Amino acid sequence: MNEFHLPTNHPLHLKTILAMDFGQKFIGVATYCVNRDPYPTPYGRIANKGNEIVLKELKTILDNECVEFVVIGLPYLTDGKRTASTERAQAFVDMIREQISQPVEDQDETLSTFEAESRMKNSPQYNFQVDLSQIDAVSACVILEDFIRRKKANPAL
Repeated sequence: MNEFHLPTNHPLHLKTILAMDFGQKFIGVATYCVNRDPYPTPYGRIANKGNEIVLKELKTILDNECVEFVVIGLPYLTDGKRTASTERAQAFVDMIREQISQPVEDQDETLSTFEAESRMKNSPQYNFQVDLSQIDAVSACVILEDFIRRKKANPAL
């Protein structure tokens, strides 16, 4: 059992979750099937070339991966204050909620990119360097891990 394993009576048990790290150029994506996969993994990224294109790619991923739950990161300052980036991400969350049938929840993503960079610099998988083509997906993993930890502490959806 690892830190991402949830009790079998948890509402997310065996649910496939997709996490998104919203960015103006790219949207990082990570997936995790609770209690089936060992941990969340990077999936890739979607080029943010407008809502229509993003939705088309997102719906393809949701169908291909049988995603049942979506988590989207919201960036805050370290003191918890909202910024223009928070507002852009919130508008994205609201748009996604209206366009897909899966439940969508937001997750505080404060310092997720910093954490993703640190992981890459300390991993032979990334040749101990920050790979800008994969940073968004690794950030989405951090967001998904934080979400699972939060849900483990408080199972109520």
